[in-house]
Amino acid sequence: MALITFFFILMVILYVWLHPAMQEEKREEKVEVEVEEVIVPRVSVPEKKARFAELIVSPVNTVYTDLLQQYFDVTELIQADPLDSQLSALKEEYRANDNRELLMALKPHPRSIAIAQAAMESSWATSRFFKEANNVFGVWSFSANEPRIPAGEKRGDKTIWIKKYSSIEDSVRDYYRTLARGSAYKEFRELKMKTDDPYQLVKKLDHYSEKGAEYGRELAEIIHFNKFNRYDQPQTSPAGQKNDPH
Repeated sequence: MALITFFFILMVILYVWLHPAMQEEKREEKVEVEVEEVIVPRVSVPEKKARFAELIVSPVNTVYTDLLQQYFDVTELIQADPLDSQLSALKEEYRANDNRELLMALKPHPRSIAIAQAAMESSWATSRFFKEANNVFGVWSFSANEPRIPAGEKRGDKTIWIKKYSSIEDSVRDYYRTLARGSAYKEFRELKMKTDDPYQLVKKLDHYSEKGAEYGRELAEIIHFNKFNRYDQPQTSPAGQKNDPH
């Protein structure tokens, strides 16, 4: 009887000693499985930039080509009849006081700048705004009557809203329109009538970001390091003549 009691007590001791260790082992196995399940394959920087180019360059080219054609068409219209009613409608749309300011608004700036801003504002096409709203340039929304999403941050007690676009191309088109109409970019528009040098023009985009002048310097570095100026070509009319609005 004493021997049976001794073995019973020994078995209880062994169970109590081994049971927590077994449970801990199971917990470790579970943790290892969970860690393996949440591992996301890493994407290299070259791969991320290549994907960005695939998504952004084509829409920028499309919008730029459309705007450049409109610019040349309006230039010809002004030369033919500077008082044409179509010009009045366009000046109202682009908030231009005269035909000169209208051409300043319509002339598209270099694609290298648009692509560099797209890279910066969308974190190379990885930002939430880009993924959920096709918002390439971080454009804010100030109207509850347009598609938009909350930015996830506030200014005081006010929610910041971000425009939601149906496509990347629509986002690019609205971005060009913003720079064509905004009073903060008047110096930018004036300078692009004199030069297509992206490194000079980005200095006039200090009002686009709270970073001020540093924003232009960062854009210049992005353009230079990624050789985005390879996307810029001399602006020529359909007849093949170089752009000379004056």
